Amino acid sequence: MTPSSFSDLAAARHAVRDFLPDPVPDEVLAAVLDDARTAPSWSNTRPFMLALATGERAERLRAAYVREFDRTLGAQHRERGALARLALTGNLPDGDYKVWAPYPEDLRVHSFAVGRALYRHVGVDRGDRAGRDKVNRRNCEAFGAPVIGFVLVHAGLMPFAALDAGLMLQTLFLSAKAHGVDSCPLGVLATWRRPFDAEFEAPADYGLITGFALGYASDAPVNDFRAERRAVRLVPTRS
Repeated sequence: MTPSSFSDLAAARHAVRDFLPDPVPDEVLAAVLDDARTAPSWSNTRPFMLALATGERAERLRAAYVREFDRTLGAQHRERGALARLALTGNLPDGDYKVWAPYPEDLRVHSFAVGRALYRHVGVDRGDRAGRDKVNRRNCEAFGAPVIGFVLVHAGLMPFAALDAGLMLQTLFLSAKAHGVDSCPLGVLATWRRPFDAEFEAPADYGLITGFALGYASDAPVNDFRAERRAVRLVPTRS
């Protein structure tokens, strides 16, 4: 592989937000997972696990995550008393990590910018709450992808386990693209643990940190959206 071919591959991978229902062949998925094992990790510990759902299991997960999402709409809209109602009914988010935590001030500007750009791209106005909910609900449906993945990390080796999982996941995404398979990270799936636990039996010391989708992009206009890719920031040297 030449440097330019790798650069082309890396640039070609982007978040796909609408997938065809076509399944990913088992042999292609196996090849992608085989490539993912080449990613480096802390002392070669591989402190992460993957869970994959296809077919009926993926459909059950889609429905379960949408139910969780819809139950929390009041809290997402910051309605008075909504969090208390969720607590009283046992429906608070039960994820292993605080997905709803606010972004640091210097990073929040970038999160807001990409959100505004995406809503604008799909024609959702700032005051269109129902439209925004519809866009965000699609995350919980994994955008219709035939493969829904979950990444778990060993709680005893944090934050290094999260670093290693990120290295693995990017390797997986690039391999998928090389095999003609599109992808999208789905951090929102880590908001709730209940749907995952209904379908998988993960070790108690592994926390759910993110989800992802694999499949083939449709020709929906949303897939023309591209987020800004800013240059890697370098720490200045001391004078």
